[in-house]
Amino acid sequence: MSQQERVQEELEALEAILMDDISITYNAKGCAELVKSVIFPSTANEVDKQYVCVTLEVELPQDYPDCKPVTRLKSPRGLDESTVDHLYKEIANKCEEYIGHAVIYELIELIRQNLTESNLPTCQCAVCLYGFSEGDSFTKTQCFHYFHNYCLAKHVTVNEKNFLEEQDKLPAWKRSTVGFQATCPVCREPISCDGTKLKTSLPPKELQDAQKFEVTQELKMLQQKMQQLFNYQKSKGGIIDIEAEENKLLLITNSEDNNSEDPGPSLSSSNPPVEQQPLHNGLQNRNHNQRHYSKYSNR
Repeated sequence: MSQQERVQEELEALEAILMDDISITYNAKGCAELVKSVIFPSTANEVDKQYVCVTLEVELPQDYPDCKPVTRLKSPRGLDESTVDHLYKEIANKCEEYIGHAVIYELIELIRQNLTESNLPTCQCAVCLYGFSEGDSFTKTQCFHYFHNYCLAKHVTVNEKNFLEEQDKLPAWKRSTVGFQATCPVCREPISCDGTKLKTSLPPKELQDAQKFEVTQELKMLQQKMQQLFNYQKSKGGIIDIEAEENKLLLITNSEDNNSEDPGPSLSSSNPPVEQQPLHNGLQNRNHNQRHYSKYSNR
């Protein structure tokens, strides 16, 4: 059996087993070059309990299966970096073991087994930045992002309040007719959630056990050093006071005044400038000393 026939036989078997869970990309010559599959943990028919997933991409070199394929893990959901790194090591070992043999199905099953064993999000809640402990109530959004129910309730409540306040500022004809739509705090995709149920959830365990923040002596000393640095930078012009800049005046001159042999009275003269305009930005201020600003009325 030729090499191409071996690959085609493997792909046909994969399509028969996985059906819509696998996609195959072919090149112009009709040879398979990329196999992609979204992998979930095994939870029987309880899809709502699939808390993690990852997309496996297998790039097939010309010499496959007599050489190792190129593998990539894309869009990991509920998995932290250490878990993904562990999967890459397991995949590398499996590819090394199966050189000369069909390996794609073995890789899919390897990843599925790992996901099933750790079917609890190992990432952090993007709202409170704490992890998920056993017993915490959490939500998996449709976009496969994870939040403690308590934290998601806070996020949705604040966003709904802001939405209603912004709507009140608009004229009636500009207001939304759809109403408030909760969105994912990570990717901003629309999500559906039961706000009433979320609000009854307890805070996550790590948040409850967290040490209360206190301003230590070390932090106070650091604040003093930063204040000194701020004052030094300000005294050297390194920090621009926007309010002060807007109140400065720019004196405008013309070419006739520039060519005049008589420089006219100094800026300290009692004769007032003829024309003054506000200096609006820092760029004009920096060029202030490079231009002629004095214009005085003819006596």
